[in-house]
Amino acid sequence: QVQLVESGGGLVQPGGSLRLSCAASGISFSIYTMGWYRRPPGKQRELVARIDSGLSTNYADSVKGRFTISRDNAKNMVALQMNSLKPEDSAVYYCSAEIGPRNYWGQGTQVTVSS
Repeated sequence: QVQLVESGGGLVQPGGSLRLSCAASGISFSIYTMGWYRRPPGKQRELVARIDSGLSTNYADSVKGRFTISRDNAKNMVALQMNSLKPEDSAVYYCSAEIGPRNYWGQGTQVTVSS
């Protein structure tokens, strides 16, 4: 059974930082492309960042230079370091594991950026 469990969300002030983590089980983690997506209030889910098995990364333009995705294959974990957070970063953040036609999702963690 595939499980992706996110943690690290919460309330933070503008300009602050948060680190999201996702623990994966039930998959051959190292061969999967891992990603972070988010769903802002009233909007569709959108890509935030992805990291593939070769450690190549891509980011949404809106988070470039502020967010960093990383993975630890030994621990089956992927992280998203979020700095200089803005109110528009508020969303439910989802971890994903992708390979070919298969795509698995976590349950999501809420991030709220507000003063």
